[in-house]
Amino acid sequence: MFQNVPLLYIVLPSAIILMVAYFTYGRILVRLFQLNPDRPTPAVEQKDGVDFDPLAPSSLVPQHFSAIAAAGPIVGPILAGLTFGWLPALIWILVGSIFIGGVHDFASLIASIRHKARSIAEVVREHMSKQSYLLFLAFIWIALIYIIVAFTDVTAAAFMGAATPANGNVGGGAIATASALYLILTVLMGLCVKYLKMPLGWATALFVLLVGGAIVLGPMIPFDVAQLAYQPAEGAPANLYAAVQANDAHAIESLSYARKGWDVALLLYCLLAGMAPLWMILQPRGQLGGYFLYFALGAGAIGLLIGGGTAQYPAFRGWESALPKPGAPTELLFPMLFITIACGACSGFHSLIASGTTSKQLRKETDAKVVGYGSMLMEAMVAIVSLCCVMMFAANSPQLAGAPNEIYGQGIAQFLAAVHIDHGIGMSFALMAFATFVYDTLDVCTRLGRFIIQELTGLHNLAGRLIGTVLTAGVPVYFLLAHPNFALKDGVHVPAPPIWRTFWALFGASNQLLAALTLLGITVWLWKTRRVWWVWIVTGIPMVWMYAMSTWALASMTYPKFVKDGNFVFPFDAVAWAGVILIGLALLMLVEAIRVMASIGSPPKPLAESLAGQLG
Repeated sequence: MFQNVPLLYIVLPSAIILMVAYFTYGRILVRLFQLNPDRPTPAVEQKDGVDFDPLAPSSLVPQHFSAIAAAGPIVGPILAGLTFGWLPALIWILVGSIFIGGVHDFASLIASIRHKARSIAEVVREHMSKQSYLLFLAFIWIALIYIIVAFTDVTAAAFMGAATPANGNVGGGAIATASALYLILTVLMGLCVKYLKMPLGWATALFVLLVGGAIVLGPMIPFDVAQLAYQPAEGAPANLYAAVQANDAHAIESLSYARKGWDVALLLYCLLAGMAPLWMILQPRGQLGGYFLYFALGAGAIGLLIGGGTAQYPAFRGWESALPKPGAPTELLFPMLFITIACGACSGFHSLIASGTTSKQLRKETDAKVVGYGSMLMEAMVAIVSLCCVMMFAANSPQLAGAPNEIYGQGIAQFLAAVHIDHGIGMSFALMAFATFVYDTLDVCTRLGRFIIQELTGLHNLAGRLIGTVLTAGVPVYFLLAHPNFALKDGVHVPAPPIWRTFWALFGASNQLLAALTLLGITVWLWKTRRVWWVWIVTGIPMVWMYAMSTWALASMTYPKFVKDGNFVFPFDAVAWAGVILIGLALLMLVEAIRVMASIGSPPKPLAESLAGQLG
């Protein structure tokens, strides 16, 4: 079923569905939330040109979109497509983004601007309690740690690997070189805009071209730390990756140490980026990163329109994982699909962006439709393009044997080949774009983690900034360095499974639970202030669904670590206890929300009356 169906016949209807949803359900949301274009927003009332600065949607949408659409809508759909088939993944992306993720982002933005552009955590404090506020902050910080660990390790993996004809002779060293040049160029761009007063438009045009040069230059001067540091044992191949393929224990251990070295280097980058002024790294990198997103989407569109391609991968692979992990419990489609695809369908991380920076720049309330709801639907298209990178290959294709970033690179390179762009250049562009998206995520997560530590400790001075940044960037070091260097399979040394694969599931579950808790806080706010039945349909049902799927997933991942062969064991595993803590925090917040809603007085209006009043 669906075998050899042209990709265009799948993607084009999906795009139409998202567009129809924007103009129909988006309009309903505007009516229900009573958006008024004449009501002043915090960006207008508190305009200072620094934090509060009203922007037209033409400027705010690209900024918001690039902030929320990082590596999540690439990795998640690829993993889910490989594991369960592309059809369940596609259905969840469409349904989730329209009725859950889009509503989550839109409602988070509205909740923030109705509370003077304060964060969603502040909204929780006002309408629930200070205890709920502190629980929410703690939950967010733990979730951010998961994100940093997963994205750091998957990026480190991208910086290693041999250049082969299969990957267009673009090895990990080429991506490392291009990424280093990219970061240098972002700092130079920031300096040019800050001190040379170069207009932003001219600076963007110039440095986009220079980044293109870095992509071309990367394969010419690859910086492969793993190969450079490798000292082969007697009789072993001189090439590190060939020795690893031969299961040479020394080579496997050397590769693992090189990967951990990249992990530490990336976390040092997080430390510096988290402390650096916005103009130096975050703003210019975000500006350039936005163009990578547009180019990647454009490459997908060109490939679909010109190059065609058909669906070769199975549409459905069963209710259980088609890619079981050795020694791990079987993953079921329910609930694992819904936490594997996080950012492509719904993401709690988006609420932090919407209520953190975007709400301070929203020009009119009605702009929230295109900024909040529209950007989530555009991210769904990014996820669908990523899913196409799986769909275009057969299940036994060697192109699907690598990490998600490599699969994404293979797919985008094949799309670009439709316009006669060299496969190696296409691979380099896609892998560089992926690394760029990850840098964006690491930057924002480190800063948000620092803000949370400062809020929890009350240290808002330089010492607080340093402590918050060091803790947020430092805790992931433990998880990354404690990961084993190799595993034993039938008595033979083999590379250990990558830590990002474990942490991706934990990140997905905690991220989706964060979305559930955000929707919980929004539901309490709406229930207290409006008391109309549509609250339960628009935000309540999505909240219950996300809460059920994410807690179920967390419990299924945590339970086997505490129970072995029917007996309780005490795990010396920080990941297991972190899962318990997350579930505990979520349950405490749910109890607090029920207590608050139960204390509210008169019953809500009947459903028909409340809907007629909003939509009439």
